[in-house]
Amino acid sequence: MSILECKGLSKHFGAVQALENVDLAIEPGHIVGLLGPNGSGKTTLIKLANGLLTPTSGSITIGGIAPGVQTKSVVSYLPERIALPEWMTAEQAVDYYQDFYADFRRETAEAMIQNLGLNMKQRIKTMSKGTKEKLQLILTMSRDARLFLLDEPIGGVDPATRDYILRTIIGNYNENASIIISTHLISDVEQVLDEVLFLQNGRIVLHDTVDAIRNEKGTSVDALFREVFRC
Repeated sequence: MSILECKGLSKHFGAVQALENVDLAIEPGHIVGLLGPNGSGKTTLIKLANGLLTPTSGSITIGGIAPGVQTKSVVSYLPERIALPEWMTAEQAVDYYQDFYADFRRETAEAMIQNLGLNMKQRIKTMSKGTKEKLQLILTMSRDARLFLLDEPIGGVDPATRDYILRTIIGNYNENASIIISTHLISDVEQVLDEVLFLQNGRIVLHDTVDAIRNEKGTSVDALFREVFRC
């Protein structure tokens, strides 16, 4: 069974069409790049999968179940904006995740926090933007979830940290899980992707494997993206 499936999925905000008639199936064990220009519908799709929005028409399911209370236990979501209370320390944020999620792996989180040089006693409000993003990604990837939804996970960190984060993403999920990464930094994440989805004006214009793009089209995902979405 697909971990994420959309059938005729549409989402409108008044007269604005965010997604239109999207058909999609993501199988377990894949890392998928969700790619497209600003306003293409990437964040809307991720929010629908996380149950933060409801479809205008069509359907979306996680493991055969509509997003809601039941799917919270199998979906780990990294929002584009920091969502942690700023009064918390890193340690309190770890405690919070441990209390809230039965699948949270505290030892994994603490090891990553140490490796990235974060201070467990530092309050989130005093952290830099990049440090906040590191902490939130660590917490997200320390769950034993079936579907990880990552909205711009490496946007605010330096290139060396990006490499560590990508290795962390690869090393912290199992073959029964899938990861969807929405990002503009295609050349940075291309190395870890199995598949890519190109969204344009709320529609899927390409869904293919990275290997097929390289072998059949003779180009990188980044180069193909630039060609498809050339201004």
